[in-house]
Amino acid sequence: MPPSAPTRAGRVFIVDDHTMFREGLRQLIEHESGLTVCGDAADADEALPAIRRTKPDVVLVDISLSGASGIDLIKNLRAEDDDLPILVVSMHDESLYAERALRAGAMGYVMKHEPAKTVKAAIQKVLGGEIYLSEKMASSVISKFMHGQPGQPADAVQLLSDRELEVFRMLGTGKGVRQIAEELKVTIPTVNSFRNRIKEKLHLKSSTEVMLHAIQWMREESVG
Repeated sequence: MPPSAPTRAGRVFIVDDHTMFREGLRQLIEHESGLTVCGDAADADEALPAIRRTKPDVVLVDISLSGASGIDLIKNLRAEDDDLPILVVSMHDESLYAERALRAGAMGYVMKHEPAKTVKAAIQKVLGGEIYLSEKMASSVISKFMHGQPGQPADAVQLLSDRELEVFRMLGTGKGVRQIAEELKVTIPTVNSFRNRIKEKLHLKSSTEVMLHAIQWMREESVG
């Protein structure tokens, strides 16, 4: 994956059913410059209304929750706000769940046993609109994600306007929404608008799918 992005300010919401882990994660986050925890919850039922109320910049979600799973919560959050960055922080091996988390709409996956600096780097990545996976999993998950997806016509990208194609290419190089906005000298909502139009034109389901398709498309372009 691309090098670590510069530190971004952001309000974080934590969803995990272990009180001690939530508290430890809260302390880790609030020691990071610019990051603050705006709320936390133990399960999906508690999390959904709290997230609507607090409007965080990024949500951290565990896979194993009492009641609805973390995957179900991600799907529900994504249905309400396709632009909300979601990062899975889980004890489960990423080889088992990372693909499912991305398909549900998460922007990244990090395991709980990783060092604090890795967890903070993952938060910053998704805050910047980028996908976070370990180096080991990145290529594997993207390939698995693309395998079996309904094929896009060879000229499907030709449906994009010049600006949409530019954004699509930049997403394909691993750049996040914030970085694209800075480089194009436009606002983040403008980039989100371009990304949403790309999603509609290419008949994709989520912003995560747009990014993964862009990465795969750029790989195929470089080979071709």
